[in-house]
Amino acid sequence: MRIHNLYVDDKGETHFRDIEVEWKNEGPGGKTSATFAATGIIFRETPGSYDYSWHPAPRRQYIINLDGAVEITASDGEKRIIGPGEVFLVEDTHGKGHFSKAVEGKMRRSIFVPIE
Repeated sequence: MRIHNLYVDDKGETHFRDIEVEWKNEGPGGKTSATFAATGIIFRETPGSYDYSWHPAPRRQYIINLDGAVEITASDGEKRIIGPGEVFLVEDTHGKGHFSKAVEGKMRRSIFVPIE
């Protein structure tokens, strides 16, 4: 399972990398990872007109898209479309931040899971 990760380097530039979830257990019900710490859960609905200019993340958090997609641009210029069912870990809480935009004018529902 891949997690998109947006992080900031020591010069304030944001970049993407992929994190692969490591499986800890496997059984008849499938595979599970280790338990990751979290401090809450936030439900979000984002309109199809969403177009949020450069900003850092408000906190380290996982974002889990339930439906719809979001286009994220890192300050190094790389763009990714994070689609339905995908997981995104934002860690760019300082520096130049990222640009977020709705895809195809569609509303998106997501879950934010703060980890600090």
